[in-house]
Amino acid sequence: MAASAYFKGKKVTVMGLGLLGRGLGDTKYLAECGAEIIVTDLKPADALISSVADLKQFPNITFHLGEHLLEDFHDRDFILKAAGVPLDSPYIQEAVKAGIPIKMSASLFAEVAQIPVIGITGTRGKSSVTHMIEAIWRTAGRKVLLGGNVRGVSTLALLKEVEPENAGSVSKGVQEAEQVGIFELDSWQLQGFGDARMSPQLSVFTTFYRDHMNYYHENIDAYRNDKAQIFLYQHPEDTLVLGEQCAGLIEENYTGKIKGQVVIAGAENLPADWQLKIPGEHNRYNAALALAAARAAGIPDAVSREGLESFPGVPGRLQLVRTVRGVTLYNDTNSTTPEATLVALRALSGDEKSESEKKRVILIMGGADKGLSMDALLAEIAQSVKKVVLLQGTGTERIKNLLPEAQVFQNLAMAFEDAWVHAEPRDAILFSPAFASFGMFNNEYDRGDQFDELVKNLEA
Repeated sequence: MAASAYFKGKKVTVMGLGLLGRGLGDTKYLAECGAEIIVTDLKPADALISSVADLKQFPNITFHLGEHLLEDFHDRDFILKAAGVPLDSPYIQEAVKAGIPIKMSASLFAEVAQIPVIGITGTRGKSSVTHMIEAIWRTAGRKVLLGGNVRGVSTLALLKEVEPENAGSVSKGVQEAEQVGIFELDSWQLQGFGDARMSPQLSVFTTFYRDHMNYYHENIDAYRNDKAQIFLYQHPEDTLVLGEQCAGLIEENYTGKIKGQVVIAGAENLPADWQLKIPGEHNRYNAALALAAARAAGIPDAVSREGLESFPGVPGRLQLVRTVRGVTLYNDTNSTTPEATLVALRALSGDEKSESEKKRVILIMGGADKGLSMDALLAEIAQSVKKVVLLQGTGTERIKNLLPEAQVFQNLAMAFEDAWVHAEPRDAILFSPAFASFGMFNNEYDRGDQFDELVKNLEA
């Protein structure tokens, strides 16, 4: 059955239209297929004005915005849940009580398309590894559908790109399939895989650190268990690639529950003579995981090397935006944890670099608190950062007294101006917030776009 026919006439409640565009794309696709949709979001209509305007053309969509209604979770074929919906949501509990399936876009794609899926998760590194794997697969001439937690991509809408002759090819596995899905999967998308009792055929688990404790109410085991859905339903013929940073923790906590073949990889597993365009030991680690995934799929190392050595990096992840008057400017907006900013600092000025390679870093950081320890990052800042510029936010309030020389600014433009005034040739301005984007920005992509615009407007 074609995907469009599968959804025709289905009664669907979309819970959370969201601000990143994925919920909009998924809803639009379902509407085009002829589903009968209720869109419900706690945000009022004026906060979702552009998305609502884009969907007003569909008479089969009803909007209930600014609140959720219990009746919207009764008598439905399924609920499409957005990322970040609380674990204890009474509305989801109401649907479960009524026997209504809870779906999320990535796992729903896998259920309907039935093509092999490569899934990548982890606290840090999952975006880079996802795009590295995509680069290798495309270099190998294989057909790829890139989705999951990828900016601007509606994973459900990718169903339109599944070639009819490949639909249902899941039994071929990633080695033989003509077309595969490559999905970056955060812990929320993996809740959907757990609900569907399925895991990707080839899974990569990059790293595991404390994160999202505001959502998980300080329960790190719950966070880890959502991540673990990427392998808990694998079969013996499937493969799980574990980054060495988290391998021991995963094997210790899931003894007897890992059914797939396990491969452990770290930076030392990337051949020493392979030269990456992107800086940092962490990126050699990421590349080693992508290489391990490629080997599991039977892709020759020569192809992987070509794909990895030509890989330019992911926008917003230690991305070199521009060099102006001898000052290099890096956009690392997707750093929402102290560990991510720590990695960025070490990539630019770490001890393994020669004195001529080391950058004098002016760090722009700050934002909304996630309740994570900042101790290691603050120690690194004291050792290797020339100047710190802070953006206001609840996280900044927690650390500003520990950085008494750093000024706090109310917007990014003012913070950027202060950083630029103090920059000299051979300095690097690093925008690596270490906190979430809530409050000052729509999301981390919005703040990255604002940084890029400020860099673009600098006079050479």
